[in-house]
Amino acid sequence: MEVLHTDKAPAAVGPYSQAIKANGMIFTSGQIPLCPETGELVTESIEKAAERSLENNKAILENAGSSLDKVVKVAIFLADINDFAKVNEVYGKYFSDHKPARSCVQVAALPKGAPIEIEMIALA
Repeated sequence: MEVLHTDKAPAAVGPYSQAIKANGMIFTSGQIPLCPETGELVTESIEKAAERSLENNKAILENAGSSLDKVVKVAIFLADINDFAKVNEVYGKYFSDHKPARSCVQVAALPKGAPIEIEMIALA
């Protein structure tokens, strides 16, 4: 098992790793829309927040030698399920030809009051 870290994604805000590589798989921790350069939460729109969360995951995967093309499962957590269509539109730009398995649920709350959190499982 290998702990993964990149400065191109936000540092963990608690006692966990950005991602773990184990048995040929990469498991990212949930990425809220934090800007890696500033640590600020992206909140101007759900579209921008979704894009930032996806970019954070992408950076972690690429740093580990993987890519979005190798993602097998995505979990999306929304503070408001009414944002589903807007998030889906952004998500579709990242996964157009390759469509991993996915879950999307509304949750009561997310860390730092984030509107979205996304985690991924990918082949290494």
